[in-house]
Amino acid sequence: MTRVSALSKEETIWLTSAAEWEDIPAEKFEIIGTDDFSGDIIARPKIGYWADAWRRLKENKIALVALIVLILLIVMVCIGPAISGYSFEQVDTSAINQKPSAEHWFGTDSLGRDLFARVWQGGRVSIMIGIVGAVVASVIGCIYGGIASYFGGIVDDIMMRIVEVLLSIPYLIIVILISVVTDSKSIGTMMLALTLTGWCGIARLVRGQMLQLKSQEYVLAANALGVSPFKTIMRHMIPNTIGIIIVAITFDIPGYIFSEAFLSYIGLGIQPPDTSWGALASAAQQNFMFYPYQLLFPSLMIALTMLSFTLLGDGLRDALDPKLRK
Repeated sequence: MTRVSALSKEETIWLTSAAEWEDIPAEKFEIIGTDDFSGDIIARPKIGYWADAWRRLKENKIALVALIVLILLIVMVCIGPAISGYSFEQVDTSAINQKPSAEHWFGTDSLGRDLFARVWQGGRVSIMIGIVGAVVASVIGCIYGGIASYFGGIVDDIMMRIVEVLLSIPYLIIVILISVVTDSKSIGTMMLALTLTGWCGIARLVRGQMLQLKSQEYVLAANALGVSPFKTIMRHMIPNTIGIIIVAITFDIPGYIFSEAFLSYIGLGIQPPDTSWGALASAAQQNFMFYPYQLLFPSLMIALTMLSFTLLGDGLRDALDPKLRK
């Protein structure tokens, strides 16, 4: 009996509510229509590959700080020699081996030249060699590795054996041979020596990635439609490895900068009147016991630049990895 009473009470409440709704005039309601596709709308906006990579890179605070440091360094190597008020070649015998001061922010060298201007002028050469060398080597390596992976078979075997032979030759021997043959130690000679075998590593990397892409549907479709091998490599295969190539470039740049610094330090690199961070470090090591600041600033710039590029490359590797997309 209690259950029936409860049901009767609920029915009474429902009937009362229904009566109230019936008392509302029809003009109080407005028909706004229906949308048959409203359920198909995706709440989250579509994010492209590069936009998502930039979002993930910004979340990596260490990589973001490294990027900011690199931007500041590049800006300083562009405007640093101009804001110092001195020419990097200007000799002042009255200001020899002066310590850092308000007049000479980084001090002077054994010829009285302003080290602030010379450090940033040398940074132009070092960073230019690092970036240009890495880009040139990457272009050559991408084309070479793409051709080897596309044709495969005996072509791939021969091309990879050539790479292995080149990798077995120490680059120091190549630099010495090129310096002797060209009778020059200019920036162009340095870049030629470093990139002559520098492309081999990225060629092997690109080859490995393209061997996986070779069996993808879009590559098979391009072959079935009669697209030339060169166009297939350049339009379909290389663009799909661009993320890995960018990461490889950021890791190669510190290697080129260090190689230039090392060669200049032992006297096989940049020669006066040109200068670089390695050349400045080489000149400063003779007076290191008495004037350590002359070695401190170029060495600090080399270390800071290499560390920033390495941390940025590590962040780009995570940001451009499609497996980590959310």
